[in-house]
Amino acid sequence: MPKRLLIVAHAPSPNTARLLESAEHGARDSRIEGVEVVVKRPLEAGPDDIRGCDAILLGTPENLGYMSGALKDFFDRSYYDVLEETQGLPCALYVRAGRDGTGTRRAVESITTGLRWRWVQEPLILRGEWQEAFVDQVEELAMTMAAGLEAGVL
Repeated sequence: MPKRLLIVAHAPSPNTARLLESAEHGARDSRIEGVEVVVKRPLEAGPDDIRGCDAILLGTPENLGYMSGALKDFFDRSYYDVLEETQGLPCALYVRAGRDGTGTRRAVESITTGLRWRWVQEPLILRGEWQEAFVDQVEELAMTMAAGLEAGVL
């Protein structure tokens, strides 16, 4: 049975949509076999999606120094339903931060700590003015997660 990587990302702008596309592209790299990639918007994802995955990649823009309302809604609807069932779930995060991303990172880390999820990489904070390198960084993050699932190291 293939491992499942769930990507839950809010992408309200053209640039954040590019980041989500690059995450999906990286996770679906042709060299990686045996990993099913499921991509959902936060308002479409819920507890069953979390229960059904082997790792999760979260993506959000920084909104007023916090995660997007859509990602917060995803956590609000899922937290208690999966609290005892998904401890140790490998997770990673990317944040498109117009400023420094600190508040966003802290908020997501607080929730994932409560869930007892396991970080597989430091959160990727894409700070400041838009840079084309952000696309490659997110693609590499997703590819690394999918390859880690395939190899059984996550």
